[in-house]
Amino acid sequence: MRLMGIEAVYPKPRTSQPTPGHKVYPYLLSNTKAGYPNHIWGVDITYIPLHQGWLYLVALLDWYSRYVLAWELSDSLAVEFCLTALDKALSINQPDYHNSDQGSQFTAEAYLKMLINQGDIKISMDGRGAYFNNIMTERLWRSVKHEEVYLHDYQSPREARHSLGEYLDTYNNYRVHQALEYKTPREVYFGER
Repeated sequence: MRLMGIEAVYPKPRTSQPTPGHKVYPYLLSNTKAGYPNHIWGVDITYIPLHQGWLYLVALLDWYSRYVLAWELSDSLAVEFCLTALDKALSINQPDYHNSDQGSQFTAEAYLKMLINQGDIKISMDGRGAYFNNIMTERLWRSVKHEEVYLHDYQSPREARHSLGEYLDTYNNYRVHQALEYKTPREVYFGER
């Protein structure tokens, strides 16, 4: 296949392209482990295949509890859907640290301004190619894709939104995690039980 130049057709990983002139922050979490709810939030974008085309899913995740604070779907990588998700998450609470990659959505002036206006949030950004720095969110993507997305052939954005909404509701509110001592993310995040 390599000799003939044959390759699979899929979107190439280019969601984390920094925009020249956008401010990039250093990675602040090298020796830090999430110790309580709202200590560290991670945010990332992934591809969601449709029967014809693609959508982009952004989610903000509390690393300690694995609670998905907010998520949004979009048919483009414009910053607006990330702003909507961040606004929803900040309406619940605010983190000590906000960690993202260096993608243009997360280095956009409007996105950073929303974080800075909260006051005490420390902004952290992964280095280029350092996907392991955002491992909690990458684990969420693995669960979403293997337990939901790859099992369905979404025919429309509406179908994808509905199905992903049901999955993430179950993930947050009903699915227990071994790493959380068999509690749900919601129970850990909100201190319930």
